[in-house]
Amino acid sequence: MKKQPQDDFIEILTDKYQLLSLDESDLIRELDLGCGVGSFTAALAQRYPERKIFAADVMIGRLRKLVKRNKRMDVNNMTILRVEARNLISYMFPDNSLDRIHFLCPDPWPKDRHRGHRVLVSDFTSQIHRVLKEDGVFHFASDDEDYYAMGNNALRMSGLFIEEVQHISDIADIKSDFEVRWLAEGKKVHHTAWRKIPRPAKSIGH
Repeated sequence: MKKQPQDDFIEILTDKYQLLSLDESDLIRELDLGCGVGSFTAALAQRYPERKIFAADVMIGRLRKLVKRNKRMDVNNMTILRVEARNLISYMFPDNSLDRIHFLCPDPWPKDRHRGHRVLVSDFTSQIHRVLKEDGVFHFASDDEDYYAMGNNALRMSGLFIEEVQHISDIADIKSDFEVRWLAEGKKVHHTAWRKIPRPAKSIGH
């Protein structure tokens, strides 16, 4: 694939397993996991210029469009990552490093033979919990009612989160590209938020 000028603004992490180095620990950090061409991500970054926003997707063409969008909107507080979602959450973000994760309208992989591709399953919820800061928030949205129910059930059954929708009230007006598309087709997109429950500290025996 021919390199384009936009690629200089994209960190290519596909096929890599490396821990990201995060500066300024006092910053509020948010991640849009599967950002697409980034209408939600760019609007979020523009609304909160004092925060660090991460945008992640595996499709390079989408990320190039996001680079162009950021330039048009004068967004300067975003890091764009080309990476697979499981690798990013499981291996690359340090413990307790993110304040909020957005996972919006992921592919529900509705056919039985494809269900292994679904990201939001029980083992992944523990990794989401690991990378969120204390009281961090996981924002989940889907237009597919079955996947929405399954994802929420995985989060609920993990015992690691409590559902508190008020934690996304500040961004209720910001829509992802997929949500805009589904709403135009008359589909409903369901949103919820899950706050991390910190694990109890282990006691040290004597």
